[in-house]
Amino acid sequence: MTNTTVGTPVTLGTTLHIDPNLIVVEANVRTTAALDREFVASIKANGVLTPILARRDENGTVIVRAGQRRTLAAREAGLATIPAYIVEADESTVERIVQQMAENEHRAAVTDADRVAAFQQLAFEGLTPAVIAKRLGSKPATVKAGIAVAENAVAAAAILSHSLTLDQAAALIEFEGDEDTVADLIDIATDAPEKFAHAAQRARDESRIATIKATAVADLIERGFEILDRDRGSYETDYTSISYLSTAAGERVTVEDLTGAAGRAAYVYAYATSDTATVRYFVKDPQAAGFRKSSATGATSGPMTDQEKAERKTLIVNNKAWASAEVVRREWLAGFLSRKTLPKDAPKAIAHGLTVQHGVVGKAIQNGNVLAHTLLGLERANYWSADKLSVLVEHSPTKAQHVTLAIVLAGIEDSTSKGTWRYPDAHSARYFEQLAVWGYSLSEVEQIVIDTVAKKAATTAADTTTTVAQE
Repeated sequence: MTNTTVGTPVTLGTTLHIDPNLIVVEANVRTTAALDREFVASIKANGVLTPILARRDENGTVIVRAGQRRTLAAREAGLATIPAYIVEADESTVERIVQQMAENEHRAAVTDADRVAAFQQLAFEGLTPAVIAKRLGSKPATVKAGIAVAENAVAAAAILSHSLTLDQAAALIEFEGDEDTVADLIDIATDAPEKFAHAAQRARDESRIATIKATAVADLIERGFEILDRDRGSYETDYTSISYLSTAAGERVTVEDLTGAAGRAAYVYAYATSDTATVRYFVKDPQAAGFRKSSATGATSGPMTDQEKAERKTLIVNNKAWASAEVVRREWLAGFLSRKTLPKDAPKAIAHGLTVQHGVVGKAIQNGNVLAHTLLGLERANYWSADKLSVLVEHSPTKAQHVTLAIVLAGIEDSTSKGTWRYPDAHSARYFEQLAVWGYSLSEVEQIVIDTVAKKAATTAADTTTTVAQE
């Protein structure tokens, strides 16, 4: 096939071979084009086997619609030409889709699956996400997410077959290849959609934990450590923590002392809130490794009971759930505070926060309202950086109530922690009850706070009634 320059006229649906350096890579839903060495090597060895999809602008310039990575890889591989299937942007098609969407929005509710299909068709016609968003009255981020869903087989099938929302379908893309997680999330989206955000965040955190742990485990194995399947207590004798060991010289054993030591082992903890794993180090036979037990071994009364094991398991599960819920809750708070109109009971919530909960709110104020800035989309790293809340109110007086509510909610929110579900009080329960009234979907671990306080109140009331009756 003859090479064609950029300016050569073509008919609709023509496949040409074009110099990749003469092709313009149009704005694409893919934010980055990762070109791994294997992909470039394959392109260099075999060429571009599947033609890219391209269009011509009014000047005849060829612009990529689909095939960004192939085009960039071809450039890097030094290919003279690549196959390109050239189509023309059809403005009549664009107008038809835009008008149909507008008419359907007025006649009946348009599903997210309909929107995704429209986004995909308009992108095929050569419109960028920004232009599509403007034509349909959507947000560019929504359009990009919709196109990403359309291009992902699992997400595209799920949004159509299970009537998922765009956000839910887009979340599935993150777990591509993990069939069990995808199936679980689809079930939750179908049966209990109010729990989807929490379930998705827990899945993200579990994936992050698994990655962090796998990285640490691989490093330890390379260094000759045996990886234990569970941690060991001081009362167990099959492995001894180096915390209870000393060297022949009487010094405390360190990780460096384990280099080359016989029977060295490790157990890895990983948390979604940290980028690095926590490792506990052990030795199978201290004497063989050249160590001896310290006098202060911290011995306990014995192994954990089944009840203690169950309680510890619950603690670990709920602590993980709390960390995931915190992410979802704070994202929800940010969206809530971005609404144009606040709930009618917002002034009451503000008054309650500044009086009954003045302690935690005041502490947050003294520390610079860092979280309040974050929830309002303003950057303030710490107390010493410039306050931007007053500036926001000065420039937008109608935002005064939003800012005040943000200060109150951020103060209360900043006082919550994993200890909140373990030791709930009436103030925390009221906070979560208020969020639920405003539309926030509580996770199971957050519901524990409300249920525990309610149970205590009921027990107290019953005891009081019994005492009065006896008197």
